[in-house]
Amino acid sequence: MTYDDPNAAPWQRPGPGGEPGPASTGGPVPPVGYSGPPPTEPPPTGWRPPTYIQPPPPRQLAPQDLDKIDSQEKDARTVTYGIGLVAAAVLVVLSCLLCSRVLF
Repeated sequence: MTYDDPNAAPWQRPGPGGEPGPASTGGPVPPVGYSGPPPTEPPPTGWRPPTYIQPPPPRQLAPQDLDKIDSQEKDARTVTYGIGLVAAAVLVVLSCLLCSRVLF
């Protein structure tokens, strides 16, 4: 597409002051300033549908045993640290084996 293309006229920017550009077809000139959003009207009274069924109130949550939760978190942390230590030991042994194989 070149700048002289006659099909490009609708896509060209208007000149200064809102006048059409040189290749314009002479169509309507858009307004220069922003006139704001369109006016709105408030909705008519009673526009919401009627509500017939009321939802039940929320249920009571079960009580929590904070001491039991703390002990379970401690057990989970111990298991996590144990798995991490075993994995680290395996990696150290494998690294030592690979390094000794390369060096010797």
